[in-house]
Amino acid sequence: MSVTDLPILGMLRTRMQWHQTRQKLLAENVANADLPGFKPRDLASPDLGRSGGGLAQPAGAATPGGGGLAVTNVAHIGPGGGSEGPGADPRRVKGFEIRPSGNGVNLEEEMMKAGDNQADYQMAASLYQKSLETLKIAIGKR
Repeated sequence: MSVTDLPILGMLRTRMQWHQTRQKLLAENVANADLPGFKPRDLASPDLGRSGGGLAQPAGAATPGGGGLAVTNVAHIGPGGGSEGPGADPRRVKGFEIRPSGNGVNLEEEMMKAGDNQADYQMAASLYQKSLETLKIAIGKR
């Protein structure tokens, strides 16, 4: 087994590839902001569970296994499905506007997504680098 075949490194690589693909889609959305009839696109989050990852399906596609959190005890706080309650992110509401030309791109929303995507990519890249450094220390190469 190669060092790069470790599940954590594979998951981080998949996550970084997903962020690269999402950044490309978000850039296309911004570039086509004035194109009549253009509908913005985004990617669904990748399933990094036991399946080992892989790039995500486009938004709206069915995801196997439901992808939700399991409630193991009735006393635990359940996963929220709405935009209310603690931990809710009001920017993630799907209420975008469609202009008379039929274009549904909201530049402010797309730029917020691009910024969040960039920060998440940098975090995954940093975790990947730190994991490799930790492995080098463990095998005595540093």
